[in-house]
Amino acid sequence: MQHQGPHFLQIPGPSPVPDRVLRAMDRQVIDHRGPAFAVLGKEVLAGIKTIFQTTQPVIIYPSSGTGAWEAAIVNVLAASDKVLMVETGHFAALWKKMADRFQLEVDYIPGDWRHGCDPAQIEAKLVEDKGHKIKAVMVVHNETSTGALSNIPNIRKAIDSANHPALLLVDAISSLGSAEYKHDEWGADVTVSGSQKGFMLPPGLGFNAVSEKAFAAARANKTPRSYWDWEDMLAPNAAGYFPSTPATNLLWGLAEAIAMIHEEGLNNLFARHQKLAAATRKAVEAWGLEIVCLDKPNYSPILTGVMMPPGHDADAFRKIALDNFNISLGMGLGKLGGKAFRIGHLGDINPLMLIGALGGVEMGLSMAGVPFRAGGVQAAMRALEEDRPGNALKA
Repeated sequence: MQHQGPHFLQIPGPSPVPDRVLRAMDRQVIDHRGPAFAVLGKEVLAGIKTIFQTTQPVIIYPSSGTGAWEAAIVNVLAASDKVLMVETGHFAALWKKMADRFQLEVDYIPGDWRHGCDPAQIEAKLVEDKGHKIKAVMVVHNETSTGALSNIPNIRKAIDSANHPALLLVDAISSLGSAEYKHDEWGADVTVSGSQKGFMLPPGLGFNAVSEKAFAAARANKTPRSYWDWEDMLAPNAAGYFPSTPATNLLWGLAEAIAMIHEEGLNNLFARHQKLAAATRKAVEAWGLEIVCLDKPNYSPILTGVMMPPGHDADAFRKIALDNFNISLGMGLGKLGGKAFRIGHLGDINPLMLIGALGGVEMGLSMAGVPFRAGGVQAAMRALEEDRPGNALKA
C-alpha cells in the first residue's frame, strides 16, 4: 500500500534520526589520520562523557551494542570466571548467551520477564559467595523487550552491603540519553551502550564507559583480545584518533546529537521521556489492556510493552497497523513472541508525535478485532494537558 507522509517508527530503537543529525552526517569522508579529524575525535570523546555522566574514559567502537557487550566481557573476564546475571527479559538472556560462549560460569537468577532486577536477591547471592568467586554482576538497566527498569544505585548498594569486590557491568544500550543514568555516581564499573537509541543515530557505534577498577581488572586479565582491547584505544584517543578506521560520519552525527541533548538539558530530556511514557500508559490503561511491566516504580520511560488479550496475535495486529497506518511497533521477543507489542517513545519525539502514534495503535486495534475500550488517545491527551508546571502527572 502506498502511504503519504512520514512513517511512524515507534519501535524502541533504532529511533528516528533528527534532520539535524542527518545533515551533520551528510558530508564527505575526511582523513581519519588528519588534523581535522583530531578536532572531531577530541570533541566526541569529551562530549560522550557528559552523557554517561563520568570523568572516566568512554571507549567508542565502530560496532553494534552487541559488540560493546563483547568488549566489556573480554576486557575484564576470562573463561571459567563466575558471574552473576539476572533474567529480566530477552536482552538479559542474549547477554547471558554471550557469556556462555565465552565459557563464563553464569549464576543466572530466574525472572518472569515482567520485573527488573531485585537487589535483595543479588545481595543474598553475594553474601553466600564467601570465597568471592563471583567476578562481576551483569545487569540490564532498561530491558527493551519488556519496558522494565532495574535500579542501578540499589544494585550498587547491594554489592557494597555484601562487602563484595565484584565488578558491576551495566547494559544501558536502550536507556542512555533517554533515562537518567550516572555512571560515576551510581558506581558502575563498565557501562555498555550504543548509538541507535537515545543518541538518535543510525546503528553503528558501541560505547564502553570504564571505571579505574575495571581498567585495573583489564590490565590483569589475560584473555586474548585485539579489536576490543581498551588499552589499544587509550593512547590514540588522547590525541583524538583511533587505532583502527573509525565510523567518521557517525561521529559527525554523534557530535550533533550530543549538542542537541545539551541544548535541551539532561534533566529536561529525562522529564520529557517520563511525561510521554506516563501518557502512553494512560492510553493502555484506558484501552483496558495490560502493561507488560508489573513493577510500577520501575516503569521504563523508553518504551511501553503491551500484552495482547488471550487468543489474539500481536504480530497480526502489528501488520494491520503497519499496512493501514504506516506505523511500526516493536514485536514481542523471546517468551513474549506473539503475546505482546511494544510502543517506543524515545529520542526525537514530542507530545503531538506521540498522540499520532497512539491514534495509529487505537485504529489498528479496532481493525484487528482486538477487544479493547475506545478512548486511549483521549486519556493520553488529558494526561499531557495536565502535565504542566505546578500540576504533576501521576504515574
